[in-house]
Amino acid sequence: MSGNTYGYVRVSTQEQNEARQLAAMRSFGVAEENIIVEKLSGKDFRRPQYQRLVRRLRPGDVLVVKSIDRLGRNYAEILEQWGTVTKERAAAIVVLDMPLLDTRQGRDLTGTLIADIVLQLLSYVAQTERENIRQRQAEGIAAALERGVRFGRKRTELPERFGELARLWREGGVSSREAARELGVSHHTFLRRVKEEAAAEQEAEPGRAVS
Repeated sequence: MSGNTYGYVRVSTQEQNEARQLAAMRSFGVAEENIIVEKLSGKDFRRPQYQRLVRRLRPGDVLVVKSIDRLGRNYAEILEQWGTVTKERAAAIVVLDMPLLDTRQGRDLTGTLIADIVLQLLSYVAQTERENIRQRQAEGIAAALERGVRFGRKRTELPERFGELARLWREGGVSSREAARELGVSHHTFLRRVKEEAAAEQEAEPGRAVS
């Protein structure tokens, strides 16, 4: 007796590829009521819908995903989920983007071995590519910082009286909160900018220049 076929679609809230995954599931023949869609941000990987789906799987059922990275966010997690579905739940997995990863067929020892080898290779490549992307992003940010590019919110432009009030504060003529109120900025902003200005002045001292 054949089991049920389920499709699992996962997208982040920023991605726009949900339609492609849904079309692939329908083309494969997954019934609409058996397609599970989960929308998650990049930082949230609890996947409650996926966990409920795995618990629902019975021997002979089939889990269909568009690509191998729908099963996990890294090499170890993908392998763990593969084992959970195929061994613990005794269900089959079909990865639409990789026909070799179809455990409905080739259930003999050779077929299983080939699927496991392909799975480990693809999982490793997927994780390596993600790590390379993160490294390239970090290198790009470092290069931009060297060019003087500033990230984050734009610094608050302080009124002309900042220098005068900063001097008065250092001399004890006004409190930091009073100075901040006069300038129309927060207390923390005033103190932070005083420290930044002091550090800039120290760097500009003549004795620090290389002759």
